[in-house]
Amino acid sequence: MRPQQQNNPLLAGQWMLIGMIVIGLVDNFVGHMADHVGLWQFFLVRMFMTFPLIYLMSRIGLGTIYPKQLWRVMTRGALVAMAMVFYFGSLAFLPISQALAGLFTSPIFVLLISVFLLKKPVGKWRIIAVLVGFVGIVVVTGASFSAMGWASLLPLAAGVFYAFGVVATRELCEEESTLTMVWSMYVMQGVYAVIAMIALWIVDPIVPLGSGGFLLRGWVWDLSPVIWIIVALTVGSTIGVFFIVKAYQVAEATYAAVFEYSVFIFGPLFAFMLWGQGVSGSEVVGIVLIALAGIIIAFRSPTA
Repeated sequence: MRPQQQNNPLLAGQWMLIGMIVIGLVDNFVGHMADHVGLWQFFLVRMFMTFPLIYLMSRIGLGTIYPKQLWRVMTRGALVAMAMVFYFGSLAFLPISQALAGLFTSPIFVLLISVFLLKKPVGKWRIIAVLVGFVGIVVVTGASFSAMGWASLLPLAAGVFYAFGVVATRELCEEESTLTMVWSMYVMQGVYAVIAMIALWIVDPIVPLGSGGFLLRGWVWDLSPVIWIIVALTVGSTIGVFFIVKAYQVAEATYAAVFEYSVFIFGPLFAFMLWGQGVSGSEVVGIVLIALAGIIIAFRSPTA
């Protein structure tokens, strides 16, 4: 029997807010890490740092690390890991508000995947949500495309792959533990990193200085200028995911998911406090529309 707190939206909101505060804080440091180290090395180093934390979480009773269907877990991990490639890659070039806006378009794409690939029914309110979210996407990406070009579309790609990861979670990994799905994501990030670093070693491209070289930079031996950022991102992401999981464990997913949009507050707020990074009026409008679309999708039944 589930404990009584399993249906506690207020507690779920508290857990989710803590998780979003932590993630909104630590993700702000990715752009500064990008000045010195490449994305692929970051993924590799973080993967090895994360494994002991996941093992410890398993040992204290937070779930098993052994998958029931390995291929399903790794498929889901590959999709989510690719989403993180685009999301973290975008943080080197874009404000965190725009990166988050792209990532959180995922509920819109989940709905589209469910309708066109899985042939599931959809109601008028969810169609309206897709239209509202699409307008939000145009507003947010249009605000930066003229300045950043194709880099402004990286967060949108993150949202697409994250949506496929969400669908895979529901359709393939319903009986898998959270820790199993977490480590599989980190493993696939490591696989992508090894492939990318081998390709970079072969091609040997010219690497721009600073954050412009984030996606093209190979191995850097001296990590002392950024090791504290990597540690903070490793610990912070693990803690953040832990509280997010706790939120989904104590209440219905539709209620817990709404509180995820608080990251639109905390991410830009920390960006302003730490680096003086502001958010334009058009970005605010686009973010609100994307969040509104996600909330509508969360609360309406599939055919409503």
